[in-house]
Amino acid sequence: MDLSRRRFFGSRLPRVAPFRPPWSVPEAEFVDAYSRCDDCVKACPTGLLKRGDGGFPVADFGSASCSFCGDCAKSCRTGAIAGDTGQVPWQFTIHIAEGCLAHQRVECRVCGEMCDARAIRFPLVAGGGPRPEIDAGACTGCGACVAPCPVNAIERVPRDLFPSDRARFSLSMELP
Repeated sequence: MDLSRRRFFGSRLPRVAPFRPPWSVPEAEFVDAYSRCDDCVKACPTGLLKRGDGGFPVADFGSASCSFCGDCAKSCRTGAIAGDTGQVPWQFTIHIAEGCLAHQRVECRVCGEMCDARAIRFPLVAGGGPRPEIDAGACTGCGACVAPCPVNAIERVPRDLFPSDRARFSLSMELP
C-alpha cells in the first residue's frame, strides 16, 4: 500500500511522540513496558507529569517544570523509566521562535529570569534591544522557561540538531 497516497486521501499524519517523563526508555519500549499504574504521576512533586492519552504519562510544561528529583524513576517498577538518573534526562534543548517579544523589540526577559541553569542569556545588540541566546549545552530541559513565556515562543528541539552540546547558539533574528 502506498502510504503517501493514503495520507493524501485523509488518513492521519504521523504524530510526534508524546513528551514522556525524564529518563524514559524509547517510545516503543515505553509503551510496551508501562502498566498505566500512574506511580510516576503520583510521585512527581512538581505536578509536571500528567495522565495523557491511553493512560500514559506525559510531561506538561505548561503547568510545571522538572526538578530532576528522580522520584518518577524511583517509583517505576516496570522499567519504562530507566533507573539511572545520572544520565541526561531528555535529549532536547530549547529554541526560541520568531514570535518572541524580544525579537519584536519589546523588552522581555522572563525566560532568562526563570532559567536557573543560566542557559538563556540576553547579550546587548548594537542598534536594538537584547535578544535571547541559548547555550544548548547548559540547557537542562527542566522547562521552567516554557510556561512563563507570554507568547508561547519556546519550543523543544532535539539535541542532535546541534553539532556540539557545549556550543552556544544564537537564535536571534537579524533586524533591518
